[in-house]
Amino acid sequence: MLDILSSFTTVALGIGAYFATVGALYGATLLLPIGPRERAQSWVFVGPALALLVIGLLVPALRTIYLSFFTGPTASKFTGIDNYRIMVTRSDNLIVLRNNFFWLVGVTSISTILGLGIARLTDGMRGESTAKALIFMPMAISLVGAGIIWKFVYAFTGDRSVDQIGLLNQMWIWLDPILPGRQDPQQWLLITPWNTFFLIAVMIWVQTGFATVLFSAAIKGVDDTLLEAARIDGATERQVFFGVVIPSIRPTIVVVLTTTTIAVLKVFDVVRAMTGGNFETEVIANDMFDKSFREGNPGYGAALATVLFLAVIPIVWVNVRSMRVSRENA
Repeated sequence: MLDILSSFTTVALGIGAYFATVGALYGATLLLPIGPRERAQSWVFVGPALALLVIGLLVPALRTIYLSFFTGPTASKFTGIDNYRIMVTRSDNLIVLRNNFFWLVGVTSISTILGLGIARLTDGMRGESTAKALIFMPMAISLVGAGIIWKFVYAFTGDRSVDQIGLLNQMWIWLDPILPGRQDPQQWLLITPWNTFFLIAVMIWVQTGFATVLFSAAIKGVDDTLLEAARIDGATERQVFFGVVIPSIRPTIVVVLTTTTIAVLKVFDVVRAMTGGNFETEVIANDMFDKSFREGNPGYGAALATVLFLAVIPIVWVNVRSMRVSRENA
């Protein structure tokens, strides 16, 4: 109890000290002439955010790049680009790259298509808000929580004579009269390479809600006069959707694709919670964790993190550029 009170006291004192410092600096700017005063006041409010950005993002990123050229348990032995060379030549890296490719293509394409389809089907229907809330609900669950939920879905009980804990295995047994042969419970997370796709399904479940909400808002923002003009010209609803709606929401599609791609490239939680990267389900982020903290090679883990960081940068740039163009055209 004393530890909890001590923690709360520390947090309260820290917050109070921050506001007191900002208030004192702001008061000091009032003594300056009008021109310098406005610039100084801007830095008073922007400065703390920039400082946190530098301390929490820029410095760790530069240090990670620096460590990627070293090896050993404490990353103290300089090896140049050896970590990157090993990364390219290591045979089991092909499995990691293959899995990341499956994740990238599967999650990004399927969640985007499902989100767009659901947004279109629920647009204007009765109970639209409730339907979208239920579809978006997985986004409120942490990826670790989602992984644990789906681990129960895939749970395996060897004896088929008893009810299965795992929903998928129970449904698999129910299909026994329909499918040829005997349908015994399966250890789905151990079947390679299909276990990777079972993990991908979890991320699709989560990301579809995100895509649906964004697409739904974008579809509602399409100018009604454009839709009516297309219908008057004799276009079918299918032609209106693909010829008018899709081009109108293209910036949103780009945002969904890039945001989902970034989330998929750094996926870690689902894999860690469900398989730990075992049974050929390894991905780059989990491999980075294993090499850095379990195998005592932080230099190689830093190299993996650097590659992941460099892969995300152009996608972030595309996302920012798309939002800027959309804002300019609005």
